[in-house]
Amino acid sequence: MTQRATAVAHPNIALVKYWGKRDATMNLPATGSLSMTLDVFPTTTTVTVDAALDADTLELDGEERTGTPLDRVARFLDLVRAMAGSTAHARVVTTNAVPTGAGLASSASGFAALAVAAAAAYHLDLSPRELSRLARRGSGSASRSIVPGVAVWHAGDDDETSFAEGTPAPDMAMVIATVEEREKPVSSRVAMVRTAETSPFFPAWVTSTAETLERMVDACAAGDLDLVGRIAETNALRMHALIQSCDPPIRYLTAASLGVLDRVEALRAQGVLAYATIDAGPNVVVLCAPDDAERIAADLADVASTLVARPGPGARLVETIA
Repeated sequence: MTQRATAVAHPNIALVKYWGKRDATMNLPATGSLSMTLDVFPTTTTVTVDAALDADTLELDGEERTGTPLDRVARFLDLVRAMAGSTAHARVVTTNAVPTGAGLASSASGFAALAVAAAAAYHLDLSPRELSRLARRGSGSASRSIVPGVAVWHAGDDDETSFAEGTPAPDMAMVIATVEEREKPVSSRVAMVRTAETSPFFPAWVTSTAETLERMVDACAAGDLDLVGRIAETNALRMHALIQSCDPPIRYLTAASLGVLDRVEALRAQGVLAYATIDAGPNVVVLCAPDDAERIAADLADVASTLVARPGPGARLVETIA
């Protein structure tokens, strides 16, 4: 007997960054974070439970994967199987519209889609909060992609209290400025551990980010997009400074990244509300008012590949076949 479910999820871009874990096994973050789920770059994942399989399999973007990618998926499915009381293995087929591992949150959309599809395929009836907690076990930022629009991921004290939920926010858009699509040489997981273990500035990052998150939630609730942008850009640059302070140092920003940052600063000098944020990679995201998005995208088009994004839907089930 087989059971199949397909889910779609979108990446999210953090405006207050998650960087560092308090508990690596449970993927509990050192601090909370806030993000916007996008309406672009969907991940579509199908999970087929088949008792005839001897082991889980993974197909990613048309290629059979083994090693670390398959191991991460299999460990995640073990969690789902334990919840469902099942021993049956599954075939997982995933397609990413976002470049995998390029610092554009492909793991967030990937594990959010996997959480929703696997829960349905193994006949689990989970609430949005429970799905967020489950997705978090695969990738911390995936907890936020379960949620539509703007989400706060509560750091929490344990598994029960570390989840993402929606929060009020002003109307905004993002211009994705892609300067590099190749997979980054050091994964976020490796970089987070190295940063926490070797940077003398990590404790200050934890305390300052907790304060930043409080300010950001208040700015979002007040609808103050300019303040939201200023907080987001400062937080992103702090994160990259922190990463560069680990031993040996890791530098995700490139000359092209800095070129986009210079353009954003120039736009602000011209009176355009535009602020940059950058996840763990070289690509830059520009937060702006919706009416300015196309102008900003056009301005950056000669230095990056640009795409306008708006707040998008949360992870959702699109098909089930028993």
